[in-house]
Amino acid sequence: MCFADFYFERQKDFQVKIQSKPQSDLKFIAVIPCFNEFNLNETLSSIRNCEKIKSSIEVIIVINSAEDTQQEILDQNIKAFNEAKNWIAQHEDSSLRFFILHEKNLPKKFAGAGLARKIGMDQAVARFNQLDNNNGVIVSVDADSKLKSNYFVELEKHFSKFPKTNAVTTYFEHPVEGNEFEVDIYDAISQYELYMRYYKLALSFTEFPYSYYTVGSCFVVNANTYVKQGGMNRKQAGEDFYFLHKIFPLGDCYEINTTCVYPSSRPSDRVPFGTGPMVKLIAESKTEEFLTYNFDAFIELKYFLSIVDKLFRIEDLEQLLNSLPNCISEFLIANGISSAIEEINSNSSNIKTFTKRFFNWFDAFRVLKFLNFAHDNYYEKQALLNESEKLIQLLSDKVVVEKNYKNYLELFRSLERQF
Repeated sequence: MCFADFYFERQKDFQVKIQSKPQSDLKFIAVIPCFNEFNLNETLSSIRNCEKIKSSIEVIIVINSAEDTQQEILDQNIKAFNEAKNWIAQHEDSSLRFFILHEKNLPKKFAGAGLARKIGMDQAVARFNQLDNNNGVIVSVDADSKLKSNYFVELEKHFSKFPKTNAVTTYFEHPVEGNEFEVDIYDAISQYELYMRYYKLALSFTEFPYSYYTVGSCFVVNANTYVKQGGMNRKQAGEDFYFLHKIFPLGDCYEINTTCVYPSSRPSDRVPFGTGPMVKLIAESKTEEFLTYNFDAFIELKYFLSIVDKLFRIEDLEQLLNSLPNCISEFLIANGISSAIEEINSNSSNIKTFTKRFFNWFDAFRVLKFLNFAHDNYYEKQALLNESEKLIQLLSDKVVVEKNYKNYLELFRSLERQF
């Protein structure tokens, strides 16, 4: 049996869509969901222009639509399909192969980014399964993103050095200037990306163990890990967040900041939440200030996470809870910490096991619930620039002279990138 046979036994509707045999040295397969896209070929060119690596690469494009998709979008999908097919025919390469699928009439209950990504990723697994290569790597890319030319070189370096990697998130930068959009769109993406970086870096400051970005165009997963975790979900938005937060607790997850993905800055209403809808909302909003979580809530969270070890085999939980700030203790009690800690301790023979089980309970979803609870009951959201300044003072000795979104964003970016 090959490594993914058990997975496909459970995927009752799965059918192999790509008949050609994969190259024996195939290492990376990029999967690109595509819906109502106008510049798909630019993304394909970006991939083709990447520096060559030792292994072979494949790209699987999944043009998709639901059973109730509007005719105008169906027509654009057909146009994108034909344009991509012609582009592929002109760029044949045995070490970099492109395949395009056109998935129509998907059930409207499930149709969306999650299902399209799953269709492509399952096909990628099937390709690796033909080779029985459980170390194959699935690369998630969006149809409106571009890659820095060293992208696959850096991935190859990483997996050569850390072959047991389960998942990787890659550094990204949305374009914040240019001629493609109006100025208010670039201003909006500057605000939203600054919010993303503030949230992630503030979470890292608390020492929460799974403080990674979850951007659909910026993650990579080992094929064996993918099948063991049940594959991609079919959520219509946020599929990347839900999928990756099943992977992170496994460990052996990394960030690669020596290359870059450039996701589109465009506004969108194609999904209920995410970057596109937020850019649209911010650009259309008359509010002068972008409000975010008060940094004091992260300080409170950091204190609690610093004493998690004391919960191992604790005899007087009530006393510890009473020593905590009211906000965090009230939240923990409301979320059933007593029964949770009792169950975790009863299944933990050592502190390492306890800590892993604890953060399976106090996961990224519960962190978000805490922050929302805190701001519903104890804190008021604050101006993003003000909270960003508080965080910067703890992370860097650099000073932002002209306090605007783009300058703070550039400083946060500089703290993370390594190229």
